[in-house]
Amino acid sequence: MNRWIFGCFASLLALCCVTILAFRWAAHLREAVPFSVGLPSEGQLIDTAQGAVFTVDFAKQSAPRVVFAHGTAAWSAIWRETMLSVSNAGYQATAFDMPPFGWSEHPDGADYSRAAQADRVIALLEALDDRPIIVAHSVGAGPVSEAVLKRPELVSGYIVVSGAIGLSDRGAPKQPPYLLRNSTIRELATSITATNPMLTGTFLRDFMYRKEAATPELIDMLRAPMVREGYTNAVSEWVPELFTTPRDALSLDPTNWEALDLPFAVIWGAEDKVTPIPQGKELATLVPNAKLTILESVGHIPHLEAPPEFAEALIDALKSMAPPHTQELEQK
Repeated sequence: MNRWIFGCFASLLALCCVTILAFRWAAHLREAVPFSVGLPSEGQLIDTAQGAVFTVDFAKQSAPRVVFAHGTAAWSAIWRETMLSVSNAGYQATAFDMPPFGWSEHPDGADYSRAAQADRVIALLEALDDRPIIVAHSVGAGPVSEAVLKRPELVSGYIVVSGAIGLSDRGAPKQPPYLLRNSTIRELATSITATNPMLTGTFLRDFMYRKEAATPELIDMLRAPMVREGYTNAVSEWVPELFTTPRDALSLDPTNWEALDLPFAVIWGAEDKVTPIPQGKELATLVPNAKLTILESVGHIPHLEAPPEFAEALIDALKSMAPPHTQELEQK
């Protein structure tokens, strides 16, 4: 009997190992598109001091620019509907891909710390050179906040959308789970989860309160960059940062937020279970004259779950920071 149990256990273990390796091999076969090849026609690469950054731009001549930063496992196209609304309201809308996600150049050395990501945001803002208002969602708000607090002169306003900044973690810093500190295990786990196209829809719905917003078209869009060479490896190098509290980050010190002298707004979903609403309220309380908007019956991704309501809240915040192009023309 013991021999039979051992044989069953060994067979099950072997099956699990084969399955894991199969997912990693599938990722290897899928990730065949070299950097800068097969880029979406709607965007372009911009050279910066920190590498080439993929951007999507809805241009409106002479209009104030609004720059959008995405969250985990997304890329700039996730802002498409919002960008159209913002452009129609009289602004120039630009979204960019934050490495390792999307189509931007993966950095040498695989440093995805908040400080390194902030330097990439700063390099992009320096390349644009027009002091935009910047909008950051979820995990994207960590490095963008760091960049804004480090170089506030590069922007003319800041809007955080359900931001995963981690102010609540400052008293009890987090570290990655032990197993994820091993690069081989982490890469295998990433190929099964984060870069597995079969799970894209499942993960997206987990972030949402309005599950029906996870349409097949949206899921296909999010899968698109998964064909890039080295995508799984790059994402696996980023994963530890998702579980790490950056101890010396400017964005984790409340006094830096209290001293922020910029137009500032916060937009949050009332049903956000990823970054619960007290985090948004704390952030809005810290910054002088901050505007807080809470969207009812909305989860962690307001711009996908409730596009019209989100666009209205966003444009209202933008107008308090910079007049749109149409208004500028009326004043002349």
